[in-house]
Amino acid sequence: MTEEHAEMISGLMLLYVGAVLFVNGVWMLGRIGDREVSVINILVGSLSFLVASWLVFHDPGNERSINAGAFSFLFAFTYLWVGANQFLDSDGRGLGWFSLFVSITAAVVGINSLLNESSLSLWSSLNWLAWALLWFGFFLLLALGRDIKRLVAIYTLFCAVFTGWMPGVMVLEGMIRL
Repeated sequence: MTEEHAEMISGLMLLYVGAVLFVNGVWMLGRIGDREVSVINILVGSLSFLVASWLVFHDPGNERSINAGAFSFLFAFTYLWVGANQFLDSDGRGLGWFSLFVSITAAVVGINSLLNESSLSLWSSLNWLAWALLWFGFFLLLALGRDIKRLVAIYTLFCAVFTGWMPGVMVLEGMIRL
């Protein structure tokens, strides 16, 4: 895969992560019904799963690609799980505990990239830390039942715009490079 191709796939995924986070934030604010929100979660979860699978299995000798795919699966499973919960009428506690796992993993990735000046840019490192906080909010909300739904919804909308949607558009339009 060329560097330009990888960049465009990153832009595509960021755009759709922005879309799913935006719709989920609106849903948590009570503006969208439970069953309706499952559509975008299943769509983006499936797209993320396909991209992650391709990254991991297309070039098995490429450690950077396997790394990106492995971490992409965390988010793919989250969105698929949200979509499935709507059809299974689940309470979301299992997803909440998985969100703790994702949060800790994202925090490690973000902190490690900042401390070790990894190949991730400062922007990407900060994204990982923003996602760590967001998924920790999902853990508190879903697994522990904390009454922070509105706060998590607003932060979800913030992350949708600034960690996904706008950067995705800017990458796809050639305005920035990751």
